[in-house]
Parts: sequence; C-alpha cells; structure tokens
Amino acid sequence: MELQVINGSKLELSEDVFAKDFNEPLVHQAVVTYLAGGRAGTKAQKNRSAVSGGGIKPWRQKGTGRARAGTIRSPLWRSGGVTFAAKNRDYTKKMNKKMYRGAMRSIFSELLRSERLLAVEAFGIEEPKTKALLSKLDELAGTVDVLLLVDTVDRNLELSARNLHKCEVATASSVNPVSLIAHEKVIATQAAIEKIQEWLS
Repeated sequence: MELQVINGSKLELSEDVFAKDFNEPLVHQAVVTYLAGGRAGTKAQKNRSAVSGGGIKPWRQKGTGRARAGTIRSPLWRSGGVTFAAKNRDYTKKMNKKMYRGAMRSIFSELLRSERLLAVEAFGIEEPKTKALLSKLDELAGTVDVLLLVDTVDRNLELSARNLHKCEVATASSVNPVSLIAHEKVIATQAAIEKIQEWLS
C-alpha cells in the first residue's frame, strides 16, 4: 500500500502496520494505561500513629466524670489523626509490549483509513514564529488541531508550536496513543513514518 506525500513522491507503507482492523478494547486499554502512568498518586494524610504527640494519657481512667481517653491524637479529637487516612498510591498499570504495539498499529491504521494522517517530506520553521506555523498548518491541514510527528525535534518548531494549545509536536520515538487520538489531523514527516514502520513491524 502507498501514501501520497504532499509535494513529493508516494511512500510505500507496510500492511502489517497500516492495514490493521480497529481494535477498540485494545486501544482503550493502551490509553488507560498511558494516562494511569502519568498520575502522581501523592495524596497522603496522617493517621493516629503518624500524628506527633499523644504519648501520655490525657487524664486518669476513672473518677473525673469525663469520657475515657487514651491519647489526644484520637480521630475524635481536634488535630487528631484521620480515621481512614489516604496513602500514596501507584496507579501504573501493566501492559505487554506486544499489546501496546498492537494498539499503536490499530490507531495508525484507523488514522490512514479516515484520511487523518498526512505525510510530508520534511517539516521545519526557519525562525520561531507562531504566525509562520499557523499559515503552514492552514495550508497543509486546514486546521490548528494537529499533531506534528517528526524524526527529531527542531527548536524553532517547538517554540512556534508551544503557544498553540491545540497543536502538539512529538518525535516518532516518543509518540503516545493519547496524542494520536486527541488531534483532528496528524502530519508526519517521511523519516518519522519510516521510523514508526521499523518500530511496529
């Protein structure tokens, strides 16, 4: 199968990578795994054993007329510990490399089928100007909601794109399923597509 490169020749694509059926459960699992891996999970509270103080019994057991108390750090007391305290959590999920690559193949195949994947010989900006990038995106894709997939990140391109909240720049080695799905169009350089084919074949 072939993909027409804008202002260039046709690019030969591997059917093992770009002609797969869309496997929705597998893609969903890849997206959930990626998003879960980005969660910090640093929420924490102190229970009665972690709160400082409270080593002595506040008053004697009997004869005061007050309720029994063993520590001032009881959850019933002001500035005491939390009854069911939250602890740091690791939200990461495990996904086999074979399954992850299968999900990526499924996404790239669907992008090609729905004509959301555009190929260019190279993509670069001569100077860091957002206006220049906007005009280029309008010419190629007709939208700003674009993922730019390049072989190596150009500093000028990175600076030009960072002020556009719907535009994202990623390398072929760092691309993730969430970015591929989130954007309306994916503009990939010829070198990036070749690198992806090599990775997913």
